[in-house]
Amino acid sequence: MTSTLLQVKGLGKTYPLPGGGRHTAAEGISFTVNPGGALGIVGESGSGKTTVARMLVGLTTPDTGTITVEGRPREPHTPRRRTARLTRAREIQMVFQDPYISLDPRLTATQCLRTALRLHGRAESLAATLLDQVGLGEREAGARPRHLSGGQRQRLAIARALAVDPRILVLDEAVAALDVSIQAQILRLLDDIRRDTGVALVFVSHDLAVVQHVTDEVLVMRRGRTVEQGPTGRVLTEPSDPYTRLLLASVPGEGWDPADAVAARASLSV
Repeated sequence: MTSTLLQVKGLGKTYPLPGGGRHTAAEGISFTVNPGGALGIVGESGSGKTTVARMLVGLTTPDTGTITVEGRPREPHTPRRRTARLTRAREIQMVFQDPYISLDPRLTATQCLRTALRLHGRAESLAATLLDQVGLGEREAGARPRHLSGGQRQRLAIARALAVDPRILVLDEAVAALDVSIQAQILRLLDDIRRDTGVALVFVSHDLAVVQHVTDEVLVMRRGRTVEQGPTGRVLTEPSDPYTRLLLASVPGEGWDPADAVAARASLSV
């Protein structure tokens, strides 16, 4: 039995460019996540963080590197056998920025959860418990996605992921489209879920304030590569890399001066 839940070593992905050559979306990405842990992957748009998230869940096949869950290698391709596919799904689940496109518009919240529970051989009666766990009541239970708010749909997407009883949740900009007050509610919910269930989180975001509130470790990406990683408190208060300092200088707050961000950008090497 290993104490490391998720281990990623040397993960890499490139894509062909229209005029020739290849674009490096990710190169040499390595990290670990312990049971009940939370890792933040941060960077600007195009840094490669979403590519890493997609490789973790199997939506993108890595060119190099390995992913293991509880010491078991995670195959780059989805298995053909149903049992193997379900086992793989229970390892890692993903929650997207826009849950609406991933929810069946014909199903109520309860029906959505019962479908996921039935598929994975779990009692359909757990649907009510899951709805309660994510703070959705009787009215939301009987509603279809179009009748739910953005925050409620995100709660439903989280409940559906939990219905599989996963070991790891990957959240790709999962609160980016929500109002600040709703973001806070979802972040508290995720923190409660992590504490109560032991599920580990990989939180992909460009928002350092969000990452600071929900993660223990953080990995900073730029142009497909890791520029800094370590304990969240240390990285976001005493960053060692100029790019991390730029990200922090770009966050508006009390006493914020946009000139600091401009200066931080200028100090970066090309």
